[in-house]
Amino acid sequence: MTVTPGRTRAGQVRHFLDLDRFDTETLRRILDLGAAYKRGDKPFGKDKPLSGRLLAMIFEKPSTRTRVSFEAGMKQLGGDVIVLTRSDTQLGRGETIADTARVLSRYVDAVMIRTDDPAKLCGLAEFASVPVVNGLTDDTHPCQVMADIMTYEEHRGSLEGKVVAWSGDGNNVCASWIQAAAHFGFEMRVACPPGLEPDAGVVAWATGNGAAVAIGHDPRAAAAGADLVITDTWVSMGCEETDRAGRLMPFQVNGGLMALAKADALFMHCLPAHRGEEVTDEVMDGPHSVVWDEAENRLHVQKGILTWCLL
Repeated sequence: MTVTPGRTRAGQVRHFLDLDRFDTETLRRILDLGAAYKRGDKPFGKDKPLSGRLLAMIFEKPSTRTRVSFEAGMKQLGGDVIVLTRSDTQLGRGETIADTARVLSRYVDAVMIRTDDPAKLCGLAEFASVPVVNGLTDDTHPCQVMADIMTYEEHRGSLEGKVVAWSGDGNNVCASWIQAAAHFGFEMRVACPPGLEPDAGVVAWATGNGAAVAIGHDPRAAAAGADLVITDTWVSMGCEETDRAGRLMPFQVNGGLMALAKADALFMHCLPAHRGEEVTDEVMDGPHSVVWDEAENRLHVQKGILTWCLL
């Protein structure tokens, strides 16, 4: 059976939306592609497999890593990009996401969107006839977690059977980590203040698909014996809450918390970090930290995502 580039065997467009929409085999294929690009291999037998392809990137939230990694990755693969900010599109002036999706599909080969509202992502995917990639929503951040998993595997091998501890706000990155637990067989422990727990539906999906996920309020219990400790900024873009720092300070990842994890545990943060808040300099710059490898791997894993979507 011949498979049309950019489509599944069933003829559906290959979107990269959320990890709960994938089987583990497909996620492994994407990770393997990213690792191959990092090694300098040519998985599709060409230096520039996306030559002549065009990616539209819609940024309704600003970014450093997402912007640069997608743009660099697409160009390294031989393609090109068009960058659209909130002020560059008609979405804020009344045009529907469905109409935007239909129009962009006539111009470009794929669309990446970084937005607040996950409904915009889903609307784009529903009405676009080209692949749509989730660059971040308020609910999830799958590209980041794919890069995180790639980073852990580079340093320590498989995550299967390992313990991953999250300390802080149960936010969009945390949600994607919980979804990943159902695919990669690790135990996910989340410690956060009451009221800042991850979405219950995300947890229910993961546990219903065999994941070991524990949600609690004690960061020390979560970190005890962990193989990987993760945190993220306490105040995400668009968050209006003003008392988060006080509620989250007990969940700071510092030397004392890392000392409870395994001696060879890794520390991750998706960046940008607010040093002295969710993480101390001692940890960010210390021997457990792999944050710079993590940031670099956004480039490589996104090249895997782009070629999986388009080839």
